[in-house]
Amino acid sequence: MKKLMTALCFAAVSSSALAGGNVDAGKALADKYSCFACHGKDFNTPIDPSYPKLAGQHKDYLEHALTAYKRGDGANGRNNAIMTGQVKPLSNQDIKDLAAYLHSLPGTLAVHR
Repeated sequence: MKKLMTALCFAAVSSSALAGGNVDAGKALADKYSCFACHGKDFNTPIDPSYPKLAGQHKDYLEHALTAYKRGDGANGRNNAIMTGQVKPLSNQDIKDLAAYLHSLPGTLAVHR
């Protein structure tokens, strides 16, 4: 019984860590999909000023934005041909992993009051 409880606790911790996103998996995805090509090598220097800086951005915002691009023109979606094409193959876990990775990077975003 004690082994079963230990195994269940370990599984719960593992799945909750995964649910929050895996930084290493997110880095692999960012490299695979060449996100730096538009958002800059450090994700702070996009090639076009209208493209967002991603480094240090809030995880929940990144997840929301990527999910909206995946929806495309549908309800609560974002219509951008490039981003929609980039995120279509991503699973929900991939999106969480990417968000965790980009959030972990040092950013230049500032809050002005």
